[in-house]
Amino acid sequence: MKFRVDRDVLAEAVAWTARTLPVRPPVPVLAGMLLDVDERLRLSSFDYEVSAQGSVDVDVEEPGSVLVSGRLLAEITRSLDSQPVEISTDGSKVTVACGGAKFTLLTLPAEDYPSLPDMPQLSGAVGSDVFASAVGQVAVAAGRDDTLPVLTGVRVEIEGEKVTLASTDRYRLAVRELTWKPQQPDISAIALVPAKTLADTAKSLTSGAEVAIALSSETGGEGMIGFEGGGRRTTTRLLDGEFPKFRALFPNETNSLAEVQTGPFAEAVKRVALVAERNTPVRLAFSQGELVLEAGTGDEAQAVESMEATLEGDDIKIAFNPQFLLDGLAAIDSDVARLHFTTSTKPAVITGKPGDDGGADYRYLLMPVRLNA
Repeated sequence: MKFRVDRDVLAEAVAWTARTLPVRPPVPVLAGMLLDVDERLRLSSFDYEVSAQGSVDVDVEEPGSVLVSGRLLAEITRSLDSQPVEISTDGSKVTVACGGAKFTLLTLPAEDYPSLPDMPQLSGAVGSDVFASAVGQVAVAAGRDDTLPVLTGVRVEIEGEKVTLASTDRYRLAVRELTWKPQQPDISAIALVPAKTLADTAKSLTSGAEVAIALSSETGGEGMIGFEGGGRRTTTRLLDGEFPKFRALFPNETNSLAEVQTGPFAEAVKRVALVAERNTPVRLAFSQGELVLEAGTGDEAQAVESMEATLEGDDIKIAFNPQFLLDGLAAIDSDVARLHFTTSTKPAVITGKPGDDGGADYRYLLMPVRLNA
């Protein structure tokens, strides 16, 4: 095997493929990255859960394939000068040469490397930027407790041209609706995708205009979802379990509706939260024309800040985990935050201004922190 390729092209492709490599591989070959060269270079990684494959154009002198340490290759290609890179094999060794630098790597037994899963049947496509934005808005609310695997996923519901994404960690819930181009107009499907994998994938597939989504949920088998775009493809196994009936969590009524400038509101929350001890809330008091933010009590450090806000309905005092509140404000993608309240002890819903991109299609429900009377 022997080929030449632009350093930047190679480094980007290797870094993308290496992101799914397991930190502690159950078998040594899974630490490897498979380089397969014929007319193009294909780079593959797989840990039995997530697979990644990227392809780039190279100048091929001699086709072939080889398995090398993926993380080491990523570190080497990242450190090279911006000059053409030549990679070749010599027996059980691989040589990476760039400018005056030369690295010799040992190969891993390619015959022991598992075959990557096939992509499921194509289900439809969506704009890559829209998809990345929507997934980012929702993944922020996913749980990180691996003892509750269902809550570490993003629920993907497909009904015709509408896709609904939802995630929750029991303290907040994020839901985003978007439209896509289905292969079948009457398609109906549900999948629970690991949130971290979905977020990393959506963010990394924006080089192409669209992301193709392929969904498989075989009866009696393990479901899988695949994504492809910009010369890259990845698959991941779906999570198993019953996701909460999230639509029932949204309140049926709104007694108060506040509007605040998102940027200044977020900055005020950050300032006031500086005195909030760990796991203590930021308190918000909304009245006509004003919002007062407070944190800290008694003998502790305290902070108070007031700012303009509009309010329709009853005055309300409510408290939130400051980081959860900031996550929601960052996700709404709108210069105006709308906060929908029922009472101070029931969940609030944060949305963007109608008319903003995704403003009306994204809802972030946040549980309040109960205050002592």
